Formats: sequence, C-alpha cells, structure tokens
Amino acid sequence: MNADTSALKCTALPTPSERAAEPYRPPRRRYVFLLSTPALLGLFMFLILPFLMAVTMSFTDQRLLSPNETEWVGMRNYDRLLSVNWLVQEPVTDNGEVQRDADGEPTYPRLRTLLRQDPAYEGYKELTSWQLGDKRLVVLAKDPLFIQSFLNTLQFVLLVVPLQCGMALGLALLINRQLKGIYLFRTIFFSPVVTSIVVVSIVWSFLYHRDLGLFNHYLQAMTFGLIGPIDWLGDPQWAMPSIVLMSAWQAAGVQMLIFLAGLQGISADLYEAAELDGAGTWSKFWHVTLPGLKNTTVFVIISTTIQAFGLFTQVDVMTRGGPQGSTSTVMYHAVTKGFREQDIGYGSAISVIFFLVILVIALLQKRYFDKREG
Repeated sequence: MNADTSALKCTALPTPSERAAEPYRPPRRRYVFLLSTPALLGLFMFLILPFLMAVTMSFTDQRLLSPNETEWVGMRNYDRLLSVNWLVQEPVTDNGEVQRDADGEPTYPRLRTLLRQDPAYEGYKELTSWQLGDKRLVVLAKDPLFIQSFLNTLQFVLLVVPLQCGMALGLALLINRQLKGIYLFRTIFFSPVVTSIVVVSIVWSFLYHRDLGLFNHYLQAMTFGLIGPIDWLGDPQWAMPSIVLMSAWQAAGVQMLIFLAGLQGISADLYEAAELDGAGTWSKFWHVTLPGLKNTTVFVIISTTIQAFGLFTQVDVMTRGGPQGSTSTVMYHAVTKGFREQDIGYGSAISVIFFLVILVIALLQKRYFDKREG
C-alpha cells in the first residue's frame, strides 16, 4: 500500500497553487510564427503576389504605356504563345515538270502568299522546315521566336548543368586536400561568383572577340595558324556554347562550396576502412565519396537546373539574343516583350508558362532522385 501511495503521489497533477507559481511559458507555435513572419512576408510580397499579378495580367492586353484602357482578352495571349501548325508546300511545276533553281533545288511559291490565302493560318510564321523529296514540310508558329528561345534554353540547361556540376566537384576535391595555401585557392576559385555578372560578361566578350580576343590568339598560336579566328559570339554554332562555358566558369564556385561541405561531412573512418580493404583512389571515389555526396549532388543538380533556366544577363550583355536568335532565351524573350516592347500582358503569359515548366521539371527531377534513393 505504501508503494502504491507513493506512485500515485509521483504521478499526481500539480495543484492550482503550484501551477500559478510556475513561470508563464507561451506556446511554441507562437515563437515559430513570429520568427517565420519576416520570411513569409518577403515570400508573399516578392514571389507570391507578383506571380498572382502576372497570372491576372496574362489574360489582359495590359501595356506599359498606353492611352487605351486595359481589356480582358481571355486566352488570346496563350493562344499566340503556344499555337503550332504545319503545312506541306508543293513545288512549282510547268507542264508537269518541277521547276528548279540554279542549284537544282525545287522552287516553291512564296510562303507568305500561301498563309494569306488560308484563314486557318492567320497569324502564323515559319519556324523551321524540312525537305521531303520535292515537297517541303514547313512548321509554323504564331510566335516562332518563343519556341526557338525555349529550345535554346533547354540546350543551355543540358550543356551547363553537367559541365558546371562537374567543374564544381573537381574543384571541391582539389581544395579539400590539406595543403599549404589552400585557403588562397578557395578564394581564387570563388572570386568569379562575387564578381558582377555584367562585368564578367563584358570581360569575356573581349576575350571572345574575333580579331582581338585572347582565345583566338591562343588558338592560332597552339595550332600554328591551322585553325583560323572563330567568331565565337557571331556564329550561330558557337554563340551558345561560348555562353555555356563562361556561365559554368562564373557560377561553379557556389556549387564548389556546397560539394566541399558535403566532402567534409564524410567520415574519415570510411576511407580508412576502404584503404584496409585495398581500395585505390578511383575505387574510394566511386564507392565512398559519391555515395556520401548523394544528397548533396541531388540538391546541387536541382538548384543548378533552376538557376540555368533563368539565363538572361549573359545573353543581354554579350549577344542580345543573336545571331539569328540562336542565343535568345525564354527570360530574354519575356523581358523583350514585356518591357522593351511594353506588352506587359504577353510578357506575363510567357512568365507564367515558364514558371510552370520549371516547376514540372524540378518535381520530375526530385521524383527521379527519390526513386533512386528508395
């Protein structure tokens, strides 16, 4: 009985007087709300609210400076943005024979004439074309520059993400070694990140100059003049790879620090155990380092992909979307339409579609990596 009584006394609730004597402790939820309010307010003011405004304006003909009142146009901006069509051009014939030019290629009637004759093709322009025998397949779009800009953006992402992440991982492995002066190298490798991207773009524009750029001078010197000067920013085939190289060099320092933090989080005991098992340098990297960096790599790839989709400054400074639209990106096209051409409604529609595309790609990436982790 004494044991039972003592147990009841130990588990008894405090009396009202005891509860009154205790200091007041506000609920933890209140602290959470108070601490998160500045961040939530910033997200709402600078992310959620502008996006909601963009969605609303995308259904209007809002212009930056216009004496006309804003009107609701429904899906017209999205129809102009996403409409794609096609047609087959028949060659010009004379008495049943195909007419050909001086190069022996079939001649075709003017595409503009064909589009004007058919009301179904109103507002369409040529995007690209393929030769099918003597016939010509023409792909049309109401905004062919948007389609081209979207494809250019995908090309940039597919090139810069593996290059930038690979450079960052290599630099992280290099500076993770305990060598003298390693902090100086960390500063040097990270310095491009804290340098203005506008300044970096201008400097690299001089380096890429066709006649005076250092790259062409070094290239001609190393090949003894066999490879002539390359118009890095003026040739459609070289313009985008040139921007990819500069962008990867400039931004790799951020991912380098993230990888470095991940490397320092891997236990040294794992490397010692691998050495005892006879593992070499490559084997330790493949079986210890990469698995230890799995979560870090997922974060770096997803964040780098999202950042790469926002390519704008390099294009605006170095090429202005040229040559022939080969470096125009979705962000550059949206800014051009929304601000420089003052078509806010259409620019908002581009931004909304672009946001949804990035969201879907980020979710697919996360799902893919989650499945692999599982």
